[in-house]
Amino acid sequence: MKSQSQQHKKTASHSRRGTILPAVFILLSLVLMALPLESPVASVKALLSYIFIPQIRAAHAAVEYAEGVSGTVKELLNTHQENILLQEQLGHLRLENAQAREVFEENARLAAALDLRAPQIWRGVWAKTAYRDPTQWNSVVIDKGALDGVYERAAVIALKDAQPVLAGLVLETDDHTAKVLLLRDEDFSAAVYAAPSGEEGLLTGAGAAQLRMQYLPFLSDIREGEKVYTSSSSSIFPAGILVGKVTEIEDESGFRTSLTARVEPAADASTVRELFVLTPQTEEK
Repeated sequence: MKSQSQQHKKTASHSRRGTILPAVFILLSLVLMALPLESPVASVKALLSYIFIPQIRAAHAAVEYAEGVSGTVKELLNTHQENILLQEQLGHLRLENAQAREVFEENARLAAALDLRAPQIWRGVWAKTAYRDPTQWNSVVIDKGALDGVYERAAVIALKDAQPVLAGLVLETDDHTAKVLLLRDEDFSAAVYAAPSGEEGLLTGAGAAQLRMQYLPFLSDIREGEKVYTSSSSSIFPAGILVGKVTEIEDESGFRTSLTARVEPAADASTVRELFVLTPQTEEK
């Protein structure tokens, strides 16, 4: 009997509590709704709503989750953009590395080719043909100038089948470019000698494909096919640079005191792409 009485009391207590709590919540809600929307009241209303209304808590959690997802997406997008930039930079570095390797190999090849004679150390500047005036095929403009160490009347060398050959001399200089007078120009001249005869003469441009070697001794032993080189008596060009080969000994009629030989230049002006300009630091061991 006592246990039934106690159980009956507990049931009644739960029933009253179940009736009173909703009533309290409703009354509290009406009071809050009736109060003015001032800052403290608004804060209390928001707090109570958050505590007692599950939907609000769920919505708040969803908003926080969405904010977290938004931040994560932004970080991923930023990371992706950074990766793209890094890949582009890596591509540029690879290209520059390949170009540097190519330039290094090219310089090594050209430097080895220029080592004509052991006693000489040639110092200079590598340059490329930057411009060629279609109406002036006896000169070219190179991509190096005074700021690179190029100076007027400097000797210019080209390569023919990996062998250094005389190309011309510097006529004019700017800061970053220079004009090179090719040896076939009529204003070009250089002291040269032929081998194996050893005959010396003055090389001049003929305005065409061939050159002229003038003031050879009348009884000279020079022959067709001999190689022509710059002479040690030249004030501009180092000795021993290949100029070309003798193709003809001119048969001049009448009184003459010297011979003139036709010389085919070793450097083809129409195919010159890379040049070596000697600088004043040329030394001898």
